Amino acid sequence: MFLKTSFTSLIVGVFVVYVLHTCWVMYGIVYTKPCDNPKGGNCITPFLAGNPKLQLSIYTALRPNAEGGHTLIHKEEDFDVNSKFEKIINVSLPKKTRNNGTLYALIFVHQAGVTPWQDPRQVHSVAQLTTYMIPKLPEISLISGEDQTQGQKDEAQQKKQRDGNSAAGTASTSDHPVSHWRTRLTLNIVGDHFLFDRESLPSDVHRYLRVFQNGKKMVYLPLLFVDELSNRVKDLVEINGTSMELPLTISYDSISLGRLRFWIHMQDAVYSLKQFGFTEKDADEIKGIFVDTNLYFLALTFFVAAFHLLFDFLAFKNDISFWKQKKSMVGMSSKAVLWRCFSTIVIFLYLFDEQTSLLVLIPAGIGSIIEVWKVKKALKIQVFWKGGKPTFLFGKLDESERRTEEYDTLAMKYLSFLLYPLCIGGAVYALIYLRYKSWYSWLINSLVNGVYAFGFLFMLPQLFVNYKLKSVAHLPWKAFMYKAFNTFIDDVFAFIITMPTSHRLACFRDDVVFLIYLYQRWLYPVDKTRVNEYGVSYDEEPKGKTHED
Repeated sequence: MFLKTSFTSLIVGVFVVYVLHTCWVMYGIVYTKPCDNPKGGNCITPFLAGNPKLQLSIYTALRPNAEGGHTLIHKEEDFDVNSKFEKIINVSLPKKTRNNGTLYALIFVHQAGVTPWQDPRQVHSVAQLTTYMIPKLPEISLISGEDQTQGQKDEAQQKKQRDGNSAAGTASTSDHPVSHWRTRLTLNIVGDHFLFDRESLPSDVHRYLRVFQNGKKMVYLPLLFVDELSNRVKDLVEINGTSMELPLTISYDSISLGRLRFWIHMQDAVYSLKQFGFTEKDADEIKGIFVDTNLYFLALTFFVAAFHLLFDFLAFKNDISFWKQKKSMVGMSSKAVLWRCFSTIVIFLYLFDEQTSLLVLIPAGIGSIIEVWKVKKALKIQVFWKGGKPTFLFGKLDESERRTEEYDTLAMKYLSFLLYPLCIGGAVYALIYLRYKSWYSWLINSLVNGVYAFGFLFMLPQLFVNYKLKSVAHLPWKAFMYKAFNTFIDDVFAFIITMPTSHRLACFRDDVVFLIYLYQRWLYPVDKTRVNEYGVSYDEEPKGKTHED
C-alpha cells in the first residue's frame, strides 16, 4: 500500500512541477524586458515611432523568390498599421497552378510612392497560397447510387469541379495529393513602439527583425508576421483545370509583441508536429484550439488539458489495479462490461473512419485495449494455445455471482424491448435518407449512433444490480471518481476540440449517469459484511491476517 501511495504521489508531484514549469516558460514567452536606458547605445528603436507613410503591396508568384515573374493582386496605398481591415479579392491562377501546381504570396510593407523592389527599407514575407491534400471521398446514397441531391447548389458545384478535374485529366477521387487553395491570408504587424535591448534580444523575434543604422541609433523596421495558424482545412478549396479565379480573403490587424512571440512558438510547434508525422488534419485540430479561442480561454484550456491527462493516467492505473486483483464478479454487471468493450471498439473504429484528431483517437484506442482485457477477467476466460490454435476456457460462477447474473439478465431483457427497435430503425432511416462513403461507413455510423444515442441505457443494468443488492461497495470507486472528473472535463473539451457532433453530445450524456451513481453511493450505507472490490469483506480481513501470521 505504501508503494502504491508513493507512486501516485510521485506522479502528482511530477504533474505539479510540469504545470509550474510550463507557467514559467509561458511567462518568459509573453513578457519581454524593454531597454532600460533609451539614451544609451544598446537600445533598438522602432521605425514606426516616426509615423512614416507606408504602403502594403501583395504579389503572387510561382516561386517564393519571385523568379519567373510576379503579379500585383492588392495594395493599400495609405497603409495605417493600427487600422484593422478585411477585404476579399479575386486572384487569377496561372496555368501551372491549375495543373496541380503551387502559388505563393509576396507581402511587402514599404515606403509609399515607390515600388518595394526600389525601397531598401522594405520588409517582406512569403506565404504559400496552395497546399497539397488528398481529396475527400464523395458520399453517395448506397441504395440509389446518387452522389448529389437535386436543388442543392453546393453539391452541384462539387460535382462540376469533379467533372472539370476529369476533363483536365486529374481525378479528384484519387489517392494522390491534389493542390488546394487557401482562401485566407492573415497578416499582422506589431503596433507597439517597443524598445529592444540589443544584449537581450529574444531569439524568436530575431528572425523577423530587420535593423538599419540611423545616425547613432539602431532602428528596426516593422515586424511583419503571416499567421499560418488561421489557415484551416475547412477553408481549403480544391483547384481544378476550370478554376480560372479563386477568392482570397485578406485580413490585417495589429498585434502586441507578447502575442506575436506566443504565436511564433505555437506556429513552430505545429510545424514540428508535421515533421513527426502528424497529418494536415491532425495539425488543423490543434490550430483550431489556438485560433478559435481567446488568450484567456486558451490558458484555461491548457490547465484543463493538463488535469485531463493526469486523471486519465490515474483512472487507467486504478482501473487496471482493480480488475487485476478482482476475483469475484459479485455485484458487477457482466453485460455492462461486455457492452463497454463493444462500444469502445465501435467508437474507436468510427473515430478512425472519420479521421478524427489523434488527441481523441489515441485515448480511445488505449481504452479499447483495456476494455478487452476487462472482458477476459469478467468472464474468467483462459486462453490455451495448441498447435497454433487458441482454445478458450470459461470459468464457473458461484452462487452469489449467479444471483448477480440473474439481475443483470433481467435488466437487459427489459432494455432490449426498447433498444433493438430504435437501433434498427435508425440504421434503416440512415440507409434511405443519408449518404455515406461506403457500406462499411454506413455500418460503423449506424453502430456508433446506437452507442451514442442509447449507449447510456447499457449503463442502467449496473444501476439495477446496485438497486437489487442495495450496495455499491463492489464498484471501483477510485477509478470511477477519476473518470467522473474526466467526464466533466470532457464537457469543456467538447466546445474546444473539433469532433463529430454525436461524440460531443455523448460527453454530456454520461454526466447524468455519473450523478445517479453518486446518488446511489449516498443512498446505500456501507455494509462491512459485504464483499469489497477485491472479493473479501471487511470482517474477514483481520481473520485472514491472523491466519497468515
